[in-house]
Amino acid sequence: MTTNMLAEITEQPAALRSTIDALLPATGEAERLARDTRHVLFIGRGTSDNAAVYGSYLLQAFAGRLATLASPSIATAYRARVDLSGVLAVALSQSGRTGEVVETLTWARDCGARAVAITNSVSSPLAEAAELALVTCAGEERAVPATKTYTAQLAAIAVLALSLGARLDISELRRVPDAVAEMLARPDDLEPLVNELATVPGVVVSGRGLAYSCALEIALKLKEACYLRAMGLSWADLLHGPIAVVDTQTPAILVAADSGPTLAGTIELAHRVRDAGARAYAIGGRPPLADACDRALAGPDLPEWLAPIGLVVPGQLLTEALARRLGINPDSPRRLSKITQTG
Repeated sequence: MTTNMLAEITEQPAALRSTIDALLPATGEAERLARDTRHVLFIGRGTSDNAAVYGSYLLQAFAGRLATLASPSIATAYRARVDLSGVLAVALSQSGRTGEVVETLTWARDCGARAVAITNSVSSPLAEAAELALVTCAGEERAVPATKTYTAQLAAIAVLALSLGARLDISELRRVPDAVAEMLARPDDLEPLVNELATVPGVVVSGRGLAYSCALEIALKLKEACYLRAMGLSWADLLHGPIAVVDTQTPAILVAADSGPTLAGTIELAHRVRDAGARAYAIGGRPPLADACDRALAGPDLPEWLAPIGLVVPGQLLTEALARRLGINPDSPRRLSKITQTG
């Protein structure tokens, strides 16, 4: 059985290439819009909120800008007035039709923020509500779990970071589609890991820094498509108590780039997980992390600032395979639709 989810996972190199090519010419316009701003406020829900976590780390670590995640209920439920002068509000929604995200971006503009939208739909309400729309080129996504639209969002955020002064190499960004294509061309054998995860009720997915966004997104995919009790955590938070849940019935998936300041701590966490009698699985981190774990899936050949775009791909493939192993159609998980409205 070939699912829409699997087909869309394999479409990611083309979607990334089209998105990067389309958005890089917009860097000048984004730079002008953000010229009088200092703070970046990301607005999103679900998968888009996980993409925003990547944006928050990327802009703070490499562009020197304070970046935070919005609490949409401040706008939609409390209807508070907040001084957002000097703020660049960046709202993310694949469909551009998530009402709460559209309403929160409109509220941010009313409070004095400049407004950017990242969406896969040029004619959406979110694009219309923004001063600048960075429209991704992922094409129609039929499976409910977002895959290619999510990684296209990450690529758009990387372009935005370059617009906001991040001293990073554009040529590395242009390598991303090929790096993802290489991963898809030589996938790891998922069957042993799928068979083991099929027997447990829950899993912890953990990363730190830029990889934290991947941990959150992989955990979300395992919850929505496999009905697994998956907990996405920064490993800094995991060590502050929740590590008590890791045991023989609750393994840990540890996500890390092949380089960067959080890799060593992720390796140490793998040893702690196994010392607790639990199984540890690696995504990324090359041999040092793989050697510390029971099983490992290779990550992308990308620098840390771009690694999350590729690191999520093994998690997507794992989710799709595990869902089928459990007898679940990953294209249409129960009680979920493509657009979720909250108030």
